Amino acid sequence: MSVPGTSVIRSITLQEPLRAVFYAPFYAALSRGAYADEGVDIHLFSAARPADATRGFFNGSVDVGWGGPMRVMETYHQRADCDLVCFAEVVTRDPFLLIGRAPKPGFALADLIGPRVGTVSEVPTPWLCLQEDLRRAGLDPARVDRVADRTMAQNADALRAGQLDVVQLFEPYATELLDGGAGHLWYAAAHRGPTSYTTFYARRDTLRSRRKELRRMVRALHRTQHWIARASGEEIAAAIARYFPAVPPDRLARACERYKSLGIWGRDPVLPREGYERLRAGLESGGLVDRGAPFEQAVDNMLAREILAETPPTA
Repeated sequence: MSVPGTSVIRSITLQEPLRAVFYAPFYAALSRGAYADEGVDIHLFSAARPADATRGFFNGSVDVGWGGPMRVMETYHQRADCDLVCFAEVVTRDPFLLIGRAPKPGFALADLIGPRVGTVSEVPTPWLCLQEDLRRAGLDPARVDRVADRTMAQNADALRAGQLDVVQLFEPYATELLDGGAGHLWYAAAHRGPTSYTTFYARRDTLRSRRKELRRMVRALHRTQHWIARASGEEIAAAIARYFPAVPPDRLARACERYKSLGIWGRDPVLPREGYERLRAGLESGGLVDRGAPFEQAVDNMLAREILAETPPTA
């Protein structure tokens, strides 16, 4: 049902960097009509590849994207004309999991020194954050026997074949291995604590010139965050199922329930400094950037705080 007094305004071109279950709140907002209820017409499309996600902002083909503040910091590092701004956080903790071939009760990060470890090649953030975890535990990441050039699907197959001892995955790859008995959960990176992982972002001029539309988008997103907080894994899976037609519904539901229980989805759209700085530390120590963009340069919480003032976060 549309909000009284709203009228459809110019379409927003919204870009996803890749298809992933941990982006469930974004898909739920679309499938549940949250943007339409706010009078915003959304045109969703996918980046050609995650590494190209920010290019469209500078040729005018993208209005808003969702993705990691990692991409924003990387673009500030690469382009003198970068003015990208994160303005509404959704994924506030790291969604990646370490799945081992054998059980590892009492897992400690030191247990990654020795085994053959398959890390994520599709995007850099999972390893950058994990290597920072190792550094903070007093361990040298260079000591990890790491296979870094395979996809998550290839790593999952290699774990089944006994070619790897532990692999770094997101859902639903993790639940597929766990369901089949081919893998055991060693570590959920979400237990690290706040690490800003996914946010809406746009160019600063877009944030000014299309403030009306973007404010409505943030309101729609926050309404969806309230729904996610109340929903079961099955309900979340049902809402996003059309975006994952190849994933069995029961597996998708378990994946969503796992992510919800880990607290990876924020309950309000404000991007906290603590999570941003933890991410920035990993990008710097891992060598992606010499110095990540300061919080004040790359984050603007004004719209998020305005919407939060209207509707407080869920309990």
